[in-house]
Amino acid sequence: MLSYWGLFLAAFGAATLLPLQSEAVLVGLLLGNPEAVLDLLLVATLGNVLGSIVNWLLGRGIDRLRDKHWFPVKPAQLEKAQQRYRRYGHWSLLLSWMPVIGDPLTLIAGVMREPFWRFLALVSVAKGGRYLVLALLTLGWIHR
Repeated sequence: MLSYWGLFLAAFGAATLLPLQSEAVLVGLLLGNPEAVLDLLLVATLGNVLGSIVNWLLGRGIDRLRDKHWFPVKPAQLEKAQQRYRRYGHWSLLLSWMPVIGDPLTLIAGVMREPFWRFLALVSVAKGGRYLVLALLTLGWIHR
């Protein structure tokens, strides 16, 4: 049970703006217990999607913070990110699984007031799909 919590926390943290990785944790747990693939996929996906929801919520509340002197993003950077989101639209959330751009993308979706239901659906498909591919590659490698 402790390993599931570790996977959940790694996946949750990796989806926020923290520089964490959850893929290695998932692969390690799959190698040690390949029969638990569905449970592990569910835990990793749930943690990662919930972390992305935190980003979306932060984006929703960013208007109250953007004028503070300590705010880490310059107004021009934020405007540029919003312009990109307007250009590519909500379908860009299917890239939320990608390193470097995925976490800021979920934050900008909140800034842009992306409807929660659509955000949740697209991010869940993207994050769950990434873990599914990783599991298939890992389990395929085990059973060669």
